[in-house]
Amino acid sequence: SLSAAFREYLGHLGLQDFPCGLGSWNKSCLNGHRSPRGVQPGQEEAVLDEETPEVLLELLRDQHSPWALPPDCSPQDRLLKEVAVLAPELFHSSKVYQVLKSLRMVDKGVEEVDEGVLRFQQLEELILSANQISRVTSANLPRTLKVLELCCNTVGDLQDLCSQPPPELQHLGLGHNRLCGPSQDRFLTQDFWPNLISLDLSFNNLTDLLGLVSQLCSLQKLRILVLQGNPLALIPTYRGFLVDSLPKLCILDDIYVGSDERQQFQGLASQPELSRSEARVVVSVGEMKGVPGPSALQLLDLGSEAPVITCSYFVTYEF
Repeated sequence: SLSAAFREYLGHLGLQDFPCGLGSWNKSCLNGHRSPRGVQPGQEEAVLDEETPEVLLELLRDQHSPWALPPDCSPQDRLLKEVAVLAPELFHSSKVYQVLKSLRMVDKGVEEVDEGVLRFQQLEELILSANQISRVTSANLPRTLKVLELCCNTVGDLQDLCSQPPPELQHLGLGHNRLCGPSQDRFLTQDFWPNLISLDLSFNNLTDLLGLVSQLCSLQKLRILVLQGNPLALIPTYRGFLVDSLPKLCILDDIYVGSDERQQFQGLASQPELSRSEARVVVSVGEMKGVPGPSALQLLDLGSEAPVITCSYFVTYEF
């Protein structure tokens, strides 16, 4: 589950070890409400060998320090480490769930977005790329979410995600999943995503361009759309039809939609018959290596008793 993966992730960060966490190295009056280990409230004596928060932070930031964070660490790693120095009591009381506004759990083997995710009461951004998630229950998502990224998972059905979707969501990333049209098109409307600005549906198995556009037209705030990698993108009038059908779109497939392009494709939306539901792919094989050429057979005389060996070859293409 996502909650279990997050707890394991916190364990790997070592947030309870020097210079992070609570310990004898903490300054007595840090934050004005915490005493070091072994000192009772009301005692004024200074404790030896304590470090100031500035010194502890320097141990994390100085590249020559043995506790320095690696240069390729994520901003999330750095933030949690520094919070564990400045306010280590948060991790003892589990208040860290109430502090995080962004959570990035990429390639952690997550299969389920469980109910424990609701503990992140201020979460606005949830990045879950490259996991093994096939379904997302929207009831387990914080209502504060504005960004939900599910790229490179195995999501094939949006029904559970759309039962109680986060009302303020602005970006939904579903690229490189297993969505098949047209059964999923009905979940991509204003009724479910009233504040959606950016939508990534790239590299799925969406095939019905007309049906999908009829649903996307209801997304009044949609400005960024990615559909490349779907079979429907093979239709010759694909881009022009989308540009003319979605007049508020600013970026399509990572390419800016300019006024010249809008004028060029003006009127295509009123001619759906031009956007055929089928596409023809012509494959030409220019050269094959390791295969005996037909010229070798021509060297045999008509009366030759040499055995003739016939070989067959085939090439397969997967779409």
